[in-house]
Amino acid sequence: MNFNNILFLDIETVSQYETYENLPDDWRELWDIKAQLIMRNKEIETSETIYDKAGIYAEFGKIICISCGCIQGTGEAKKLMIKSFSGHDEKKLLTEFAEMLQKWADNNKLLCAHNGKEFDYPYICRRMVINNIPIPDAMQIAGKKPWDIKHLDTMELWKFGDYKSYTSLKLLAKVLGVPSPKDDIDGSMVYSVYWVEKDLDRIVTYCQKDVITLAQIYLRFYNQQLIKQENIEYKKLRKADI
Repeated sequence: MNFNNILFLDIETVSQYETYENLPDDWRELWDIKAQLIMRNKEIETSETIYDKAGIYAEFGKIICISCGCIQGTGEAKKLMIKSFSGHDEKKLLTEFAEMLQKWADNNKLLCAHNGKEFDYPYICRRMVINNIPIPDAMQIAGKKPWDIKHLDTMELWKFGDYKSYTSLKLLAKVLGVPSPKDDIDGSMVYSVYWVEKDLDRIVTYCQKDVITLAQIYLRFYNQQLIKQENIEYKKLRKADI
């Protein structure tokens, strides 16, 4: 496998509105219906108390960051180039991501995400449809045979055909002995860091760390040498660079 042909990615999402009270009446009604389906304990939970989970659902959430990583070179000298598309304007960041992907992808290129087939890939596509952005061919699955879809998923690889459980990226890194950056936040805190602390940069850093861990885990699956910390580069890449 040519590891240079893989684009590793991770996304961070939040609710479209800051609080339940900020929801327009028609959207509040629709969220109430959705909340009834996802509340685990209806005696203590309400549509309002679980609103911080709205970002998980593409109908009620939005993407605030897509971080990507691309391996360059081989052996001990290989590097990981990190690029993030982030901002409060979801349509702008999705447009930039789509333009990059359209130029980067060809028949030999692959996408890789953890739980990507259940979350990242469909979420990105749904939000592109909502924002009237053409879905890049690399993201398309409609009309394609399963073997023509170039989507990798490290959680699927770890299942080895088992369908019973979810394994987090953090747990998988620990099990495989992959160094995992010590984060000051986790996924459950993204809502408050974005809406309360107004600290998008902190979320971008967290997202980038997940991409690094994702790439290292994928290399570990194939008994490849991990990328050295000094060979990880964060920079604003031109669209043609990845």
